[in-house]
Amino acid sequence: MRYLFAFITMTLVLTSCQDRVVVKPASLLRLEYPEAVYAKAEFDCDYTFSVNQIAQLQRRNNCWVNVHYPAIDATIYLTYRPVENNLDSLLFDAQKLTYDHTVKANKILEQPRIDPINKVYGMFYMIDGDAATQSQFYVTDSINHFVTGSVYFNAKPNFDSIFPAVEYLRNDVRRMMESMSWEE
Repeated sequence: MRYLFAFITMTLVLTSCQDRVVVKPASLLRLEYPEAVYAKAEFDCDYTFSVNQIAQLQRRNNCWVNVHYPAIDATIYLTYRPVENNLDSLLFDAQKLTYDHTVKANKILEQPRIDPINKVYGMFYMIDGDAATQSQFYVTDSINHFVTGSVYFNAKPNFDSIFPAVEYLRNDVRRMMESMSWEE
């Protein structure tokens, strides 16, 4: 009888201390951004492009422009340089700046931009991984104008966490490149 009592007690003790296993459904962080509405950027420089209306333009010296997204806490930094028999060095610098991120990048995808009608030629780089920037680009008319752009988030790079914002801004960068035009 004593053994039966000990057995029942031990069974109750061992089975009553277990946590119930509850299977939780898989979930993902859902970040929603407004549908992009574009308008022509208004500033007194030799180039113009379409910009998302949720962004704020901040003009700097030499026609450099910051396109700031307060809701995303990200900025697209645009740098303008005139082409003065230095196209090779401008292209080299833009490509080098991108490929300096290979240390942290998982991959870098290139998407060329060729628009002979509007005289806009360039390259869009999509950088996947925990690099400092996830998108860079350059556009030029090959004769007078050269614009580079880089997207930076005001946060430590964590590609998985910021991926929805990265995709949203990549669409805006594509739109900038497609709408780029030169003032003569």
